[in-house]
Amino acid sequence: MTPVELHPVVKRFIEDGGALSQSLGLGRVVGQIYAFLYFSDVPRALGDLQRALRISKGGASMGVRQLEQWGAARKVWVPGDRKDYYEANDWFGRILKSVLMDTMAKKMADGTAFLDAAEAMLKPGDENAAFIRERIAHMREFQGKAAKLWKNPLLQGFLK
Repeated sequence: MTPVELHPVVKRFIEDGGALSQSLGLGRVVGQIYAFLYFSDVPRALGDLQRALRISKGGASMGVRQLEQWGAARKVWVPGDRKDYYEANDWFGRILKSVLMDTMAKKMADGTAFLDAAEAMLKPGDENAAFIRERIAHMREFQGKAAKLWKNPLLQGFLK
């Protein structure tokens, strides 16, 4: 497999894009794929992603599907070729909103499930059970406030 030649600046964006997306819990490959597509002047096939980023076909496919779901990448048709090609969208506000909406929804659901499970572990006769229930209730109250803030029209408008 012949590697794709990349400009040093583009390599840096790919590295940093991967590090950023990984730090946000989105996975390194997703950020690398987006940066590669964003700095590509032509649509790219999965094979291009594999060669340029040295990733598996499965990793390339899953990363592109996630980017498509967020509206960060789109499939394009290349005349005379049956392969799927992709290019990056540069609607940063919309992409950020999609990523945040998806990520926050998952994190809030995980938080609720965690609090439910923790509360279910408490037995009526447990020492400190009342105190722990009180703390969990306080956490649920905060979670409700965070959910309201997240749904605030001003915040949603900012993310458009």
